[in-house]
Amino acid sequence: MANPLTKEQIAERVRNVVVNYLQVTAESVTPDSHFVDDLGADSLDLTELAVAFEDEFDLEIPDADFGQLATVAGVVAYLDKRLH
Repeated sequence: MANPLTKEQIAERVRNVVVNYLQVTAESVTPDSHFVDDLGADSLDLTELAVAFEDEFDLEIPDADFGQLATVAGVVAYLDKRLH
């Protein structure tokens, strides 16, 4: 079985997905970055990000969990919990 990802590895992969999908600089993506307020995402962007995270981490994110995914740190914590 593959080694589980560390929180740092999860954070790096989340940052890469956010940079690619929202067309922002890596420097602008911090743990405290709010997708809508800080990175300019709209509701379609948030849906696309959720799908991208599902693809990147090979898991399904239930719609009910989307509320936990408002910030970069929130996504990292959520994925860390789901993957371990």
